[in-house]
Amino acid sequence: MIKNEDGLVIPTLDDMLEAHERIKPYIHRTPVLTSRFLDEMAGCEMYFKCENFQKAGAFKVRGASNAVFGLSDEEAKNGVCTHSSGNHALSLSYAAGQRGIPCNVVMPYSAPEAKKAAVRGYGGIITECDPSTTSREAVFAKVQAETGGDFVHPYNDPRVIAGQATCSREFLEQMDERGVKPDMVVAPIGGGGMISGTCLTLSNLAPDVKIYAAEPVNADDAARSLHAGHIIADDAPDTIADGLKVPLKDLTWHFVSSYVTNILTAT
Repeated sequence: MIKNEDGLVIPTLDDMLEAHERIKPYIHRTPVLTSRFLDEMAGCEMYFKCENFQKAGAFKVRGASNAVFGLSDEEAKNGVCTHSSGNHALSLSYAAGQRGIPCNVVMPYSAPEAKKAAVRGYGGIITECDPSTTSREAVFAKVQAETGGDFVHPYNDPRVIAGQATCSREFLEQMDERGVKPDMVVAPIGGGGMISGTCLTLSNLAPDVKIYAAEPVNADDAARSLHAGHIIADDAPDTIADGLKVPLKDLTWHFVSSYVTNILTAT
């Protein structure tokens, strides 16, 4: 990792490669699938990196596993903690369970019950908060002070971004096996962990591939941020996409502002 002129710790290609080796025992190499029907609708060939088939059901297990298994025994003695609307919470709980350390998570009371059940199923300990960024960060500060766990931010963490970047590495390898070179990649954006990882990998391994992000129109703070040239943070956007309600932070903004061509919104 390197520190830029603004003091940000930026993960590098080597960090992504090391992360991939570290987490391979704990993740799936998810398939790339196609759909003739969707190709005809879109007028192009589309390839879907199906992270919905990932361990714990989400790509976030990549970053969470990299953070957990990158800790020294001394750093891991008090476990890990985080705040999350669901996918990072259950992914961190899964990774912590694999290592045998405790995991405390702060979740909005409005988070889907299925995700809360998954967190508990993996051994995570939940403290609930109001469904706003302000509330989750305030409650989390209290939980971390009480537990002393290592804070694994759901996206604004170089270890997490390096882990999410392994998804794009696999995708490029799988496309190469098919003899196909992608023109562009579209990845979801909430807080920006996955899109930052996508930027990290593609800017190094396939710099001619255009990078787009996509988010719900009811939570389009990232799109507005990109067009404004600075972070615009909504505290509690109203969208059914519960995993995409969080704002960009300084580290993910670094990648978004440097490498993303445009951010698309979906109704």
